[in-house]
Amino acid sequence: MRIVIAPDSFKGCLNALRVAQAMKRGVQRVYPESVINMIPMADGGEGTVEAILSAVQGVEVKISVTDPLGRPIEASYGLIDNGATAIIEMAAASGLTLLSDEERDPCITSSYGTGLLISDALERGVNKILLGIGGSATNDGGAGLAVALGVKLLDSQGKDLLPGGAALTTLDHIDMSEINPYLTKVKIEVACDVQNTLCGSEGASAVYGPQKGASPENIKVLDAALKNMGERLSAIAGIKLLELAGGGAAGGLGAGAVGFLGAQLRPGSQIVLEVSKAEEKIKFADLVLTGEGRTDFQTAYGKVPVGVAALAKKYDVPVLVVSGSVEGSPDLLSDHGVVSCFSVSEGPATLEEAFTNAEEQLEREVWRILTVWKLGWKAAGKKYIN
Repeated sequence: MRIVIAPDSFKGCLNALRVAQAMKRGVQRVYPESVINMIPMADGGEGTVEAILSAVQGVEVKISVTDPLGRPIEASYGLIDNGATAIIEMAAASGLTLLSDEERDPCITSSYGTGLLISDALERGVNKILLGIGGSATNDGGAGLAVALGVKLLDSQGKDLLPGGAALTTLDHIDMSEINPYLTKVKIEVACDVQNTLCGSEGASAVYGPQKGASPENIKVLDAALKNMGERLSAIAGIKLLELAGGGAAGGLGAGAVGFLGAQLRPGSQIVLEVSKAEEKIKFADLVLTGEGRTDFQTAYGKVPVGVAALAKKYDVPVLVVSGSVEGSPDLLSDHGVVSCFSVSEGPATLEEAFTNAEEQLEREVWRILTVWKLGWKAAGKKYIN
């Protein structure tokens, strides 16, 4: 039996590698001599670097940067392909988890630290950057990132803007003349799994601002600020950034990355699957197991299980989703090539109990599922490795 295990993390509970390892133990209880390929997955948010470095050979680079409020911190990114490709998480330097609840304020938080990570990678001579932008604490349209890379953002008096999203209301001029010259030699792909535009009722500020600490009054200011930046940057880049699907991702960094850096927005799970060379493993598999912390209607919009299933569907390989919890019917993702969805939960439990027992329960659930799966193979007359 050839099985590929390609799960996302169970956020707040288990990273993708530990999820994959628990699933593997469950598989081995049914198929002890099976050939198992583990591909820890991510969608561009926190854990992307870790997932990729556990799937392909690479190194972790740690440097001093600044957090969303400009305080010095140490952050890391990954180098693969013998140093030719950098894997960078926005969350490492500009993430929401770096701030306490009281410190969250998208009017002043900045993506500058993420720009420092990119700058360091450029100085090391990379020719490709994969940038994950999930979990951001910012709403500055990538302004801070751009400044870290040499862009000047000026008000009507020619003064540099203060950090943060609110300051963009006074943006009068964007000077790209001193942007890092290495950017012209590098391809940048941004892991973006949302379709929100930069501004408006479905824009960055309105949809994601509240979770970053924005009040209703703040949202109006931030939305106007991003519109101002978007209009000015669109004129320079020759792209209608205000209409760009995904432009509102990560507090507008989706649009900023395209406008300032010439980046391409792509589904995060698709990027990770490619980097991990998952297709070479999936196309020869008899079964694929994937999962995430919670599977619900949102999963269909580019989350890891759907990305994995799309690849498996090309080769008619069945996919089972085993997640921390499942909201909806077991055939929730059948249109995407998923045979069925299963929940790890074994009964009533507190969140703390569920987290504490997650690995053990996940292993048991996979064991139970594959015990039945094996009977089906026998009934169908399939040959398999015990």
